[in-house]
Amino acid sequence: MVATAVKRRVAPRRRPSVDYEGMEQAALFNWLRVRHPEAWELAYHIPNGGHRVKAVAAKLKAGVSDIKLPMARGGYFGLYIEFKATPPHDASVSESQRTFLQKVEREGYLAMVCRGLDEAVQAIDAYLAWPKTVVVRGSGGQ
Repeated sequence: MVATAVKRRVAPRRRPSVDYEGMEQAALFNWLRVRHPEAWELAYHIPNGGHRVKAVAAKLKAGVSDIKLPMARGGYFGLYIEFKATPPHDASVSESQRTFLQKVEREGYLAMVCRGLDEAVQAIDAYLAWPKTVVVRGSGGQ
C-alpha cells in the first residue's frame, strides 16, 4: 500500500492592517496634553469611524468629524477636524464627511480636514492663537 501525500491549501497570511490614522491621532492628543493642557482637557476624539460590527455601526452617524475642540476662538464656537493619516496612508474625504463639515460651519464652528499630525498641529496652534470669541449673553433671565 502506498501512502499518498495530502496537500492542504494554506491561505496566505495577511499582513495585519496598520491604523496609521489612529496612531497619528494618539500622537496629536499626546502633543496637545503637553503643549496646550487647557485644550487637551476639553478636546476629544469622536469614535465614529473604523471597522465595526454591523449592530454597533448602525447606531453611529456617518460623516461626523474625528476631533472636536470646544474652545471658542476667532469668532467661532469651536473647531472640528476631520483627521486623515499622512499621505500616502490617507483616505479620501467621503461625501457624508464633507456635508457634516459644511453643516457645522453654518452653525458657527471652524471645520477642516487635516492630513496628518503636522497639519493638525499647525491648525490647532493657529486656532488657539486667535483671541477668545466674545459671548454676549441675552437678558433671558440668566
